[in-house]
Amino acid sequence: MHIRGDHVELVVGGRLDVRSAADARTVLHSAVDDGVGDLVLDLSELDSWDATGLGVIMGVHRRAGRCGRRLVLRGVPPQMQRLLVATRLHRILAIEGGLAVDSLPRV
Repeated sequence: MHIRGDHVELVVGGRLDVRSAADARTVLHSAVDDGVGDLVLDLSELDSWDATGLGVIMGVHRRAGRCGRRLVLRGVPPQMQRLLVATRLHRILAIEGGLAVDSLPRV
């Protein structure tokens, strides 16, 4: 897993899973704490995430809200879009451009 960027926009790539969750949480929480305004997470390079990785994203979303910021997801890959729809998290998270929900197969 790799994360590059600053406290305004970060690109997350590789696998966001139980093995990388602690490191990702540290980097993402620092980005939230050190910035203002929207924090954009570009997920276009993300290969996969598991429940732990999704939990990291939700934790960052909550932390951003407590800091008066908004977490915005960009470039969410289709398989992850399906997971967000299946878990109904697409109703909670800000997703740039929305999701192609109508074109996604039902889970």
